[in-house]
Amino acid sequence: MRLLGILGSPRRGGNSELLLDQALAGAKLKGLDTEKIILNELKFVGCQECGGCRKNGECVVKDDMQDVYKKVAAADSIIIASPIFFGSLSSQVKAMIDRYQCLWTAKYILKKKVSLKPKKGSLILVSGTNRDKFFQNAESIVKNFFAVLGIEFAQGLYCPGIDQKAGILKHPDYLKQAFELGEKAFDKVTG
Repeated sequence: MRLLGILGSPRRGGNSELLLDQALAGAKLKGLDTEKIILNELKFVGCQECGGCRKNGECVVKDDMQDVYKKVAAADSIIIASPIFFGSLSSQVKAMIDRYQCLWTAKYILKKKVSLKPKKGSLILVSGTNRDKFFQNAESIVKNFFAVLGIEFAQGLYCPGIDQKAGILKHPDYLKQAFELGEKAFDKVTG
């Protein structure tokens, strides 16, 4: 089984990455193959709403998202980790999600049968504030994304009130929960 971690933070070594790395370590302990994609290091643009995907349901923009599509399709489980920016996901995560407009078009406009193998998806969020609505907003977007891809939302880990870089290290309980989240990514995928 393969777990794909998607880092949506532009900051390396920050809270989102530290938590994601813990989750990947938990998955490795359970025998999963793991890989981490760092969105901010990829060269891609958001959806251009060009209509090119209306021909066959495939994105016509050729950039690093082509590899992301393949890796997401091949994964058995996915974890997205993002800081909260302005009450939602980072722009890196949102741009990636928007690029899946091609799959939405394939399913709902072109009525193509989209068969991705069943998988679970989890979400890790870190915020400098304590506003639950920010977490709810980000979770809602990710759940919609997962629904289009046929991914079962498994669990979320939401860490409020942590703003300083690597501040999560002062919260071993969150690091432990992230590790356990990764261990649970190995649980049987339904579907």
